[in-house]
Amino acid sequence: MRVDIARLPIDEQVEHFRAALSRNHTLGEVLARAAGLDPQMRLDSWDAAAAVHYDQQLWNELTTLRFAEAGHGALILGPVGVGKTHLATALGHIAVRRRLGVHMARADHLFKKLKAARLDNTTEAEHRRLAAVSVLIIDDFALTPLDEMATADFYELIVARHRKNATIVTSNRTPDEWVTLMSDPLLAQSAVDRLASTCHELVVEGESYRRRQRPVIPTA
Repeated sequence: MRVDIARLPIDEQVEHFRAALSRNHTLGEVLARAAGLDPQMRLDSWDAAAAVHYDQQLWNELTTLRFAEAGHGALILGPVGVGKTHLATALGHIAVRRRLGVHMARADHLFKKLKAARLDNTTEAEHRRLAAVSVLIIDDFALTPLDEMATADFYELIVARHRKNATIVTSNRTPDEWVTLMSDPLLAQSAVDRLASTCHELVVEGESYRRRQRPVIPTA
C-alpha cells in the first residue's frame, strides 16, 4: 500500500526519506516519488518524433518555471493520448529539481481523497496542505461530471491558491466545458475564471502519443 508521506509526522517523513536514500535512490528520485510523479515521464524521455504539435515557444517558457515563480499556472489541453500527462509530469520533475514542493494527482483520486477526509475530520488540514504546495498538478480534470462536494472542493482549492502558488491542469475538455460539468454553476464559473485568468494554455494536438509506446516483439 502506498504511503502518503505528506500526511506523516515530520520525524516519520525524515525516516522515510532516509530509508529511501539508503536504497540507493537519489534525493530527487525520492522527492519525485513522494510528489506522485511517474519516474518515466521526464523531459528527457519525451519522444520528440511523436506526431503531436503544440506551441514550442510557450512550452520552452513553461519549462523555465517562471510562471510558477509568478504564482501563475498552466492548462495543458488536448484529445486523449497526445501526451498531456507526460508534459505535466515533466514540469513536476523540473520543479522537484528546483526544490519546489510538488503534488500530482489524478482529479478523481484527489476529490475522492478530500471526500474521505471528511470522515476523519481532516478536510481542513488536507485543504491547507494542498493550498500551500508550490506546484499542484491535477491530471485528467473533468473527465466526468463533478458532484456538489467535488465542485466545492475545486472552488476552495482554486481560491486558496489564486496568484499564490502554481496550479497545472491537464484535461481533454476546454475550461468552458468544465463549467457545464460542475454541479454549482456559480462556484464553477468563479473557480474556472480565476484559474483560466492566471494560466498559460498549451494545446496539444495530433496522433496518440501512447501508440508509440506499444510493446514490440524483439526480432531474433
